[in-house]
Amino acid sequence: MKTLRLFVLLLTAIVSGLVGWVATQITNRASLPTPVLPASSLFTMAVILGVTLVLGIRVWRWRQGKRTRMLNPILAAYTLVLAQACAYVGAVLLGWHGGILFDQLPAWALRSDQTVSLMSLAIMGGGLVMVVVGMIVERFCRIPPEDSGGAGGGVNKRKPEGEGKYA
Repeated sequence: MKTLRLFVLLLTAIVSGLVGWVATQITNRASLPTPVLPASSLFTMAVILGVTLVLGIRVWRWRQGKRTRMLNPILAAYTLVLAQACAYVGAVLLGWHGGILFDQLPAWALRSDQTVSLMSLAIMGGGLVMVVVGMIVERFCRIPPEDSGGAGGGVNKRKPEGEGKYA
């Protein structure tokens, strides 16, 4: 599995921001409500973040040798997939609501109700936290390569399968 790349996450946020801005333009011209997530989505994001962190900390503790039982490798793989999905979803939410906020800013001084703008800001913050947590938990799932400095010194040993990869 490939590691998360910051450039790809940034590109995802920019593309979803453009799509969010276009969707806001279309819905506003059709007199439809702005396509912003409700406040309850912040709770859902917090639950996803909590589960991702708990599973990531379990893998990290096992990697540090603080566990007595063997870690289920399927659980570690699921944790890695969840961390990467969390980062990508965070990038999409950050971009989408950034596009909505970009559309709302010119009329900010003219409106008395700023609920849509404030919800966009809150979800953008949650999306940013999801990206950061996803990247951190992905790092937790990495298996460090074994130390090759031994009595052999300059002997070119073949790396065992799986070193430097994910748990």
